[in-house]
Amino acid sequence: MSDTPLLVEREGHVETWTLNRPEERNPISDQPMIEELVSAVERVNRDRHVRAVILTGAGPAFSAGGNVKKMRDRQEIFSGLPHQMRDGYRYGIQQIPLAFYNCEVPLVAAVNGPAVGAGCDLATLCDLRVAADTAWFAESFVKLGIIPGDGGAWLLPHIIGHARATEMALTGDRVSAEQALDWGLVNAVVPPADLMATAREYAERVAVNPPHAVRMTKKLLREARHSHLSTILEMSAAMQPLAHHAPDHMEAVEAFLDRRDPSFSGD
Repeated sequence: MSDTPLLVEREGHVETWTLNRPEERNPISDQPMIEELVSAVERVNRDRHVRAVILTGAGPAFSAGGNVKKMRDRQEIFSGLPHQMRDGYRYGIQQIPLAFYNCEVPLVAAVNGPAVGAGCDLATLCDLRVAADTAWFAESFVKLGIIPGDGGAWLLPHIIGHARATEMALTGDRVSAEQALDWGLVNAVVPPADLMATAREYAERVAVNPPHAVRMTKKLLREARHSHLSTILEMSAAMQPLAHHAPDHMEAVEAFLDRRDPSFSGD
């Protein structure tokens, strides 16, 4: 397997990103991984041919989050005086939630195994989540005597509600894939052998639609988390003419009236 921290494959309009540190359970706090993930987001934002991305982990884990050995040894972002550690977080791992939040392309998490701490938060940064029935989730920062340092305190309540997010964050307990489905943390739970095919199905169901409309819809959904209705209506009024004037809109209308499958260019 390649030595790169992040494997990138493209099939049609869908990319698959694989966290590629299986021997360490795919931590995302190391600088090379951070840079690869942020760079990948910046690239697909500019590439209109990419219409969906699947994110998964190599080996038995999705992501262990922070590198606990480096935490113990006070290395990299876990080193230095408090003000230096603050900058280590701000210009290190916290770049991932900022990048993913601003990713225009829909992200599908294929959670193949444990998603722990920052790894759990990484899954919540995706728009859709499919989990293997052997996977589990843990917002387990308190178990290490630290806090959710990469946005989990904001991310989890928006997805599963305040009460359940509080339970996960204050206990640090594991949440099984089935419980995650019941709580709305994931969209589907499948056998491990079916995970990537199911994630691909979700990605293709998104990618078949006009990419400009999909990207703007994702933007509206993200902004709606913290905006008033009047603000979202104003944004919608500004975005809708852009959608109407995209060639794919007329192709969609004509295909609908002609009762045929549309063909979208993304131009």
